[in-house]
Amino acid sequence: MWPSRDSTDRLLDDARGGAPGAVDKLLGEFREPLRRVIDLRLDPAIARRVDASDIVQDVLLEANQRLVEYLKKPDMPFHLWLRHLAQDRIIDTHRRHRVAQRRSVDREQPIARPAWTDESSVSLVAHLIDTERTPTSEAIQQELLRRLTDAIDQLAEDDREVVLMRHHEGLSNQDVAKALDLTEAAASMRYLRALRRLKDVLVPNP
Repeated sequence: MWPSRDSTDRLLDDARGGAPGAVDKLLGEFREPLRRVIDLRLDPAIARRVDASDIVQDVLLEANQRLVEYLKKPDMPFHLWLRHLAQDRIIDTHRRHRVAQRRSVDREQPIARPAWTDESSVSLVAHLIDTERTPTSEAIQQELLRRLTDAIDQLAEDDREVVLMRHHEGLSNQDVAKALDLTEAAASMRYLRALRRLKDVLVPNP
């Protein structure tokens, strides 16, 4: 999902050196990954009122304004820094619409989250379930995919977040640890715990 580290480093070097168009090219590479981060987390009721593209644009504008500051002291990988800016924007958006317009927003019909029915969902189901164990594995997998959204929504927030980060954003355990301010061991344990709970929801024990 995210541009490679080597590609990002080259773009950052170009931006640091003042190459023409370097900043626009750098931020443009992250537009779609940021939209995915926002789509995954934007409340469905609020998504009827707020276009994720507008939030992406706000994030990129802020990143542009603060890029010199980041380049002087890059305390975290660039994609994690952008994620942090995006999450702050999502929180602000939820706060504004839930507090200022709670009644009207809550009455609206929610829409489905947009990012659950892609290849990452198929990969997640395959990771959780041994789909080769029966001749009807394909039908079983399709049924599990239909149930995946509800299963993820039933997870605790911490568990849901680490599943999204690992499977739908493609972040490494090291990135998750940095983003959540955990040790790598703690991040790994949280991920394994979340997978166990997700599997329990998807395929309850008799």
